[in-house]
Amino acid sequence: MSEARRPARRSGQKPGGHTGRNTAPRQTRRPTQSAVDPARTAARDVLRAVRERDAYANLVLPALLRERKLDSRDAALATELTYGAARAQGLLDAVIADAANRPVDEIDGSLLDVLRLGAYQLLRTRVAPHAAVATSVDLVRAEFGSGRAGFVNAVLRRVGERTEDEWIDRLAPDPERDPVGHLAFRYPHPLWIAQAFAHALGADAGELAEVLAADDARPIVHLVARPGVITAEELALVTGGEIGPWSPYAVHIEHGDPGRLEPVREGMAAVQDEGSQLVARALTLAPLIGEDKGRWLDLCAGPGGKAALLGALAALDGFAVDAVEPVEHRADLVRKTARDLPVTVHVADGRDSGLEPGYDRILVDAPCTGLGSLRRRPESRWRRRPEDVADLVKLQKELLGAAIGLLRPGGVVLYSTCSPHVSETVAVVSDAVRRHGVEQLDTRELLPGVPKLGDGPGVQLWTHRHGTDAMFMAALRKPVE
Repeated sequence: MSEARRPARRSGQKPGGHTGRNTAPRQTRRPTQSAVDPARTAARDVLRAVRERDAYANLVLPALLRERKLDSRDAALATELTYGAARAQGLLDAVIADAANRPVDEIDGSLLDVLRLGAYQLLRTRVAPHAAVATSVDLVRAEFGSGRAGFVNAVLRRVGERTEDEWIDRLAPDPERDPVGHLAFRYPHPLWIAQAFAHALGADAGELAEVLAADDARPIVHLVARPGVITAEELALVTGGEIGPWSPYAVHIEHGDPGRLEPVREGMAAVQDEGSQLVARALTLAPLIGEDKGRWLDLCAGPGGKAALLGALAALDGFAVDAVEPVEHRADLVRKTARDLPVTVHVADGRDSGLEPGYDRILVDAPCTGLGSLRRRPESRWRRRPEDVADLVKLQKELLGAAIGLLRPGGVVLYSTCSPHVSETVAVVSDAVRRHGVEQLDTRELLPGVPKLGDGPGVQLWTHRHGTDAMFMAALRKPVE
């Protein structure tokens, strides 16, 4: 992070760091767009794309930074402000609404993007308060003129009158009467997601604050070293990263654009969360009944990260992987990601793939709410709705049932989701056991060396415990007649 969060209040400042009238920017002339701070302009433009086009910040921002050729310092600031404001949107909107004395849906979207950036800087960074306000005002004045700039100035000055903790004390639900609601406000999450996490934690629900805090933090980049091409030790040496604690292929890097790393450019490594690496590896470690003849399947392959890792592992033994993806452009991503590997891509619906049954190992990394990867997709928490779950669960059950039908007797399917929501995890697996008569294996045994995996037989990874996305996985074996 380029500028540390939550500074101590400096001597002589009012709450939030203001020193009185000097907070307002002195310039009155309308700045040109080229004169406005490039990092904040980039962050504003990404937030606008997210709001107007339902774009994904983690896809838009890297391309924009390369296009505009921001230097490393400005790129780091733009990244922090973009992802930070997107993650904290719920808290920021509540503060902005109070400071503006109107609901945020009554504020013009273009102004709201800038207000969110300004409020984030005031409440959660060491950016000087006058700079946070002045640069926000400049963004608006350059585009819309002084009238709207005056509104932004007034709102942000009110935001800066209190610290983040003081705003939480003012606006959050009472921690005694509504502890989950209070935590959801403090570590910005929709209430229903915080409740789903608490349910998934079960007897460990006292860790909810740690779960939400881990989701509210900036993630580091995880790389996967392609087996048979480069080791994790070699990749760490080349990139200056650290070897991951759980996956034998994982390397963590703190800073920089991974797309510029030579091993990534050359296809020797890729960006992949360590939890996803553990999912693919667990499938290869699951005990079969009978010989593994090397016929593997990834039934939900797009965009291809797990298919590529499975392909690299399969190649070591002369095995092969079929990969199914129903959408053509995502199938192209799988082909590119798994190029030069024994992976054959099929454009088909996994529920009715038309493939010949008899697979030894099948991965069903099912479409899900993605609640386990919110730290990497910061705007997703505000897009998802509770009503999304039912349709996804229906799809998950159908995909898992189809996979079991494609297994040979004694073969194993590994079901996984990047979500800890109980309806998408243990409920889907229990339904499969009941409907299809499969045997549930102790999946904990397929993650050697990884601690705190719960009571089994499924596995739930947690960001606050393992530093990974909150992946769920369960291994199911088809009985031999």
